[in-house]
Amino acid sequence: MKKIFSWILGHKAAVLSVFAVGCLVCALLYPQIRVDYDMNDYLPKGAASTTAIDVMKDEFGGGIPNARVMVSGVSVAEALQYKQKLAKIDGVTDVTWLDDAVDVKEPLETQDADTVQTYYKNNNALYTVTIADDKRVSAVNAIRGLIGGSNAMSGPAVLTAAATQSTMSELSVIVKIAVLVVLLILVLTTTSWAEPVVMLAAIGIAIVLNAGSNLMFGTISFVTSGAGNILQLAVSLDFSVFLLHSYEEHRQKGLGAEEAMLAALCGSFGTILSCGLTLVIGFAALILMRFRIGPDLGLALAKGICFSLLTVFTLFPVLMLLADHWIEKTRHRPFLPKFDKFGHAVSRAMLPLALVFCLLIAPGFLARDKNDFYYGSEHIFQASTQVGRDINAINTAFGKSNAMVLIVPKGDTAKETELNNALKGIPQISSVLSYVNNVGAEVPAQYLDADTLSKLESRHYSRMVLTAKTSYEGDEAFSLVKTIRGTAEKYYPGKWYLAGESVSTYDLMDTIQADDVRVNLIAVGAVFLVLLVMFRSLTVPVVLVLSIETAIWINQAIPYFAGTTLFYISYLIIGSIQLGATVDYAILFANRYLGFRKTLPKMDAVRRTVAVTTVPIITSGSILVVVGYLLGFISSHGILNQLGRLLGTGTLLSMGIVFFVLPGLLYVLDKPIEKTSGNLHFLSKELKS
Repeated sequence: MKKIFSWILGHKAAVLSVFAVGCLVCALLYPQIRVDYDMNDYLPKGAASTTAIDVMKDEFGGGIPNARVMVSGVSVAEALQYKQKLAKIDGVTDVTWLDDAVDVKEPLETQDADTVQTYYKNNNALYTVTIADDKRVSAVNAIRGLIGGSNAMSGPAVLTAAATQSTMSELSVIVKIAVLVVLLILVLTTTSWAEPVVMLAAIGIAIVLNAGSNLMFGTISFVTSGAGNILQLAVSLDFSVFLLHSYEEHRQKGLGAEEAMLAALCGSFGTILSCGLTLVIGFAALILMRFRIGPDLGLALAKGICFSLLTVFTLFPVLMLLADHWIEKTRHRPFLPKFDKFGHAVSRAMLPLALVFCLLIAPGFLARDKNDFYYGSEHIFQASTQVGRDINAINTAFGKSNAMVLIVPKGDTAKETELNNALKGIPQISSVLSYVNNVGAEVPAQYLDADTLSKLESRHYSRMVLTAKTSYEGDEAFSLVKTIRGTAEKYYPGKWYLAGESVSTYDLMDTIQADDVRVNLIAVGAVFLVLLVMFRSLTVPVVLVLSIETAIWINQAIPYFAGTTLFYISYLIIGSIQLGATVDYAILFANRYLGFRKTLPKMDAVRRTVAVTTVPIITSGSILVVVGYLLGFISSHGILNQLGRLLGTGTLLSMGIVFFVLPGLLYVLDKPIEKTSGNLHFLSKELKS
């Protein structure tokens, strides 16, 4: 590698030119990337609910009802006028109200009370609206403009539109604050005013290269858009930190700037590359998820780490050397103290803490699986937001409502009538809108107007719109999905399709639960293999992986003990992110300990290792903590909010275990480590005296 690094350092202008061109191109490409905020779009292509949606779009040219709009204080005549205005909004493909279910020209008192109160109650009109996927934001904003702030709307389309707008605005705030805080942390942990600027410039270019190159995917998920860039900043900045500290050590030995940088690159290449590989593997494990937000985020972050590695081995050294005069002129005294006393404090506490750690492994592992989970998007906004208040208002006035669409082959009206009656007999279903129910099996299709007929029948299928008194997810909703599917199978074996938010969420639950074990096992196994090759030891990889995995289990178990419901996506993703991002700290600590152990007794090696690794670990870890909590406290999107909080807490746990538990484990297992490692010889007790 020495020849390659020598060539890079000898061709600074060429390196700068290549990165400048790449950065410019990717900056121009970035605005062209589309972001998808609908989780259902990431279900596997073969999922039953996905197939049902495709069939419905092909046959009926529209989607599932995906919004509820409530207008208060209106008469039946005024409610009909609002319906007409809603139907004219660009992006609204269908509006269903009371007049589609009963004859509103007749006195409502003579109509079926349950049906009437599904749509009209106490002078409140509730419309079931279908909004086109590609016009959700504009249509929802137009509906809000029509009904005003005193009325309410809810549903998957409203949630998605709100998530789109809030996440975009909040992300810009998070990034600005994060950059300022990261700059402050780097100022505190470096010894030159210029070094933080150079580090941020290099990682900033890596982020731009990765963000712009995401255009190759065409569309990225809201998780990738909302967390990808900021995670890349947080998890890969430690590459520059490790290289910088190695460079400073060589400068202190009297080497010139270019000689010190070459020595630092050669000396730290293996450690940085191993850290990078564990990150890539941790993120790449997400690619194996059937729920396609995993591959979306995994590919983007794995690619981002590759760009960060490329940058730290090429651009960052060049920028450091070009700015050497500026860096030296802006030197200042270290703001952080030496951590020798901290090393002595750790050495006194490490054995009891290692014992506590061992006692927490089993409870943490078992408790993580006891959590309650959300699988869909119904709960992504808190009750204090506009969306939350609207949902509460509609549920208070009309109760919970959940629309599903059942599609069956048309032609046999007798069988359709039997199915229709069976569905109406299910307690949770409040209304069924179908040809046989609302028109009558005895009325020939040719006597209906085209608009009414197109809602209920297509060329091959009849459509039944079911309204249920349940949430979109939860035990009751999922049980209802199974009941409807079983009922449809009884009358039309293998020839029916069921679509709806609850149906998609039910399939989503099945998909991501199946992903959990596979993704975690592969991520842990792959990281273990990298560490096995790096350390050439059987014991060290076990100790390091167990340390970080236990931190992950405790992190995932905390919500269970706190009584907090987790979004399963956040729960699943954090495992890979925390493993990949924080195992670096364990790698750095173990690597330095093994090096010191060759010339120092094991207690002195522990103390020295703590002293020299504290600054780089604190630098990288504190940045990850800050970035995580910024995302957690600023984002109103429940999944991003929770992912940020888990990241912040998980990083603190990993840092705590690396500083206070890992030293004790290495100390106790000192002899087995030496025996199970190739070409590793520790200082003997006899040599100590």
